[in-house]
Amino acid sequence: MRTGQDLELVHVTKRYGDTVAVRDISHVVRNGTYVCLLGPSGCGKSTTLRMIAGHESLTEGAIVLDGHDISRLPPARRGTAMMFQNYALFPHLSVRDNVAFSLRMKGVDKDERYRAANEMLELVHMEHLADRLPGQLSGGQQQRVALARALVTKPRVLLLDEPLSALDPFLRIRVRGELKRLQRELGISFVHVTHGQDEALALADEIVVMNDAVIEQAGPARDVFTVPETEFVARFIGGHNVLELDGGRYALRADEIRLAEGGHPATVSLVEYQGDRVAVTAQLGGSEVLVLVPEADFFASPKNPGDAIGLAWDEGRLHRLHA
Repeated sequence: MRTGQDLELVHVTKRYGDTVAVRDISHVVRNGTYVCLLGPSGCGKSTTLRMIAGHESLTEGAIVLDGHDISRLPPARRGTAMMFQNYALFPHLSVRDNVAFSLRMKGVDKDERYRAANEMLELVHMEHLADRLPGQLSGGQQQRVALARALVTKPRVLLLDEPLSALDPFLRIRVRGELKRLQRELGISFVHVTHGQDEALALADEIVVMNDAVIEQAGPARDVFTVPETEFVARFIGGHNVLELDGGRYALRADEIRLAEGGHPATVSLVEYQGDRVAVTAQLGGSEVLVLVPEADFFASPKNPGDAIGLAWDEGRLHRLHA
C-alpha cells in the first residue's frame, strides 16, 4: 500500500539532444525499502539517480516525495541526500568537519553540528577517527565517512551511486552488510545504483532492472531472479539459461539442469572449477547451456571439452519468457 512518504517517478524522461538517456519511466519506491537500480553501463540508471537528487534536470515527467513534486527544487531542499562514487571528501578538513560540512553551510552552530556529526560517526563506527584527515584513512573508512556525511542531514531517501565499486571484494562484502544494517536501523529508503548482480541480490528488497533507457522488470529480489520476464533479465541477472524449445524461449536456472545418461544430447565446450561446484558449459542444439555440477559429483565422473553428455531437467521448472 502506497504511503505519503513514498518516492514516485512519474513518466520521467531525460534527453541530451537527440539521445534519450531515460525514456518515460514510472515507478514507486516504497517508504523504508532498499531498492537497487541494476543494469549495464549506459542503461540510464545513474541518470535516473541524479534526476532524483536534483543534479540532473528532467526533460519530461515529475518526481514526487512525500506527496510533493520535488522536480524543480534544488538538491538541498528535496529531502534526499546523495553519496557519490568517489566519496568527494575535503582533504583539508577533519573527518568530523567533513561530516558536519553541509550543516555548516546551513548556518547550524558549531556545537550542534558537531553533536550531529559525532552521532553519525558513531552510527558508522568511525567516532574514534573523528580528528583524522581523509588522507589518513583506508578506502573503506573513507566510504563510511562519506556515508555519515550524507546521513547527517536526516534525509528521507539516501541515494548511492555505485558506492562499493572502489573497494576490494572482501571489504565490499563487509560494507554491504553495514549498508543493510544502517538502512534497517534508520528506516528510510535507500536507492542504490549498481551493475553488480550479486550486490543487488544481497542488498535489495526490490530490484529495478534497467536496459536501454527503460525499466525491463521490477520486483522483489527473489522474484526477479527466479522468474525473469525477458531474455535480457534472464541473461543479465545471471544463473539462467535461455533455451529455444517448441517454438518459444524459456529460462531455466543453471542449478536446475543435471548431467544424466539418456538426457538431451549435448557436447561439452568448457569446464571451470569453482570450488564447491564445477561449471560445465555445453552446446545443446543451437543453445549454449551452463550446468552447475556439485564438485563431488563431477569428479566422480569427470568431463572434458568435446565429450558427449546428456542433460535433464524438470519440465515444470522451465519459465516461458515474454520477450
